[in-house]
Amino acid sequence: MDAIRTNSLTKYYGRARGITDMNLTVEQGDFFGFIGPNGAGKSTTIRILLGLTAPSSGSAQVLGMDISRQKETILSHVGYMPSEASFYRNMRVRDVIKFSADLRRKDCRAEAQTLCERLELDVNRKIHELSLGNRKKVSIVCALQHMPRLCILDEPTSGLDPLMQREFYAILEERSKNGATIFVSSHILSEVQRYCRHAAIIREGRLLALDSTKKLGHTDTKRVRLRGAGRISDRLSSLLNLKDLQIDGDSVSFLYSGSLKELLNTLAALPLSDASITEPDLEEIFMHYYG
Repeated sequence: MDAIRTNSLTKYYGRARGITDMNLTVEQGDFFGFIGPNGAGKSTTIRILLGLTAPSSGSAQVLGMDISRQKETILSHVGYMPSEASFYRNMRVRDVIKFSADLRRKDCRAEAQTLCERLELDVNRKIHELSLGNRKKVSIVCALQHMPRLCILDEPTSGLDPLMQREFYAILEERSKNGATIFVSSHILSEVQRYCRHAAIIREGRLLALDSTKKLGHTDTKRVRLRGAGRISDRLSSLLNLKDLQIDGDSVSFLYSGSLKELLNTLAALPLSDASITEPDLEEIFMHYYG
């Protein structure tokens, strides 16, 4: 059974585009990254999966259940962390966490305490006294304390310092190893590449690619870095399929997706002192899709 499956899922806000013909599959137990800049349609997709907004057309299943007919049952098994969480300002952290658990009619005290200790969250402070990072920690505890089968996390690490980001992902990796499905929406590509096993790239409401993070980084596109005497960039104009050209003095870097033979013939005629041709990382692949 898939944790998430959508079929031609489409959402329009009047004439404005939300998402179009979204066919997304996330296997149960996967650690999945959902990649795209702000406005690409990530949050719209998540809101539809959670039943917070209805699709214009298409269908979706979460944990094998239909999002329209079995919304309440789905939500009982899901932990959701929005990109911007709002809490009652004058409540203490411990009371917010208990209130969240009570809404689910579960005793989550033991797991909540463990999470608060690992995230170094002071449960005695009031919400309005917290920094952005500490409010994020409250949101993490509320989303994870009931041990959900599916964790949907929308831009979860903004505001967290690097040490807390590492601890947060350590928690998610432990949950994933124990069978939970982790679905992380992010525009921080280094995080997706480091932690996620599979990822999807979304642009302007449409899915551009879906594969393992390893395979997404192995395409016909290469990152080429050159160094030579003079402005060698002027002599690269004959190359087609060249993108993301970066020039720094006598050093040049670019993405290339054309004929390797043509590239090598062009490079052979240049006064180069150094050259490298490597696989691009996920961030460069992302820029390739958005180029």
